[in-house]
Amino acid sequence: MANLAVSRIKREFKEVLSSEEIDQCAIKLELVNDCWTELRGEISGPPDTPYEGGKFMLEIKVPETYPFRPPKVRFTTRIWHPNISSVTGAICLDILGDNWAAAMTLRTVLLSLQALLSAAEPDDPQDAVVAHQFKDNYDQFLLTAKHWTSAYAGGPCNFPDCNIKIKRLKDMGVDEHEARSVLSRENWNLEESIKCLFD
Repeated sequence: MANLAVSRIKREFKEVLSSEEIDQCAIKLELVNDCWTELRGEISGPPDTPYEGGKFMLEIKVPETYPFRPPKVRFTTRIWHPNISSVTGAICLDILGDNWAAAMTLRTVLLSLQALLSAAEPDDPQDAVVAHQFKDNYDQFLLTAKHWTSAYAGGPCNFPDCNIKIKRLKDMGVDEHEARSVLSRENWNLEESIKCLFD
C-alpha cells in the first residue's frame, strides 16, 4: 500500500485517540487484524434522537489512493434510517462520494455520520422504504428506529407490543430479523406482514 496513505492513516488514528469525543465515548476507531487499511469505527447514537443509547459499528476500508479518494464505509450494526440501507448498511452521504476532500479525516467521517443520525435527509434516501415512513408516518418511524436501536445497538428501550408481534411471526417459522424487517416495512401491522410473508 502507498506509504502516503499509511502514514496519513496513522496520524489520523492518533488524532481520533486523543480527541475529546473519545473521552466522551462518542466515537471510537480500531484496527482490524493489525491492518492500517481495514478499520472498525464506532459511533454513539446522539442524544434526543431515536438512536440515543445505541452503539453503532462501522466497517471502514481505506483505499490506496487515500486521502485523495474517500474511505468506503458501511454500518455493520443494523439501523433504521433513511440514508442508511436497512439491508446492507450502505450509506448515502455526500462526503463519502463526490464531496470528499483530501483535507477531511477519519475523525471528520465519524463525526459526520453521527451528525447524519441527528439530521436525516429523507429526500436523498439510501433506503426508500424508511424514507417513505419518515415522511408519511413519522411516529411509526420513531418507534421503529428506537426498536431497532434497542434490538441491534444495545439501546435502552423495551417494546412489548413490537416484541409480541415478532414472537407471533417467529412462532410461524419466520427468522427474527426477517420478522422485524417485514413488520417495520408494514408499520407494525401484523396482518399485512403475514400477508406479505405468506401470500
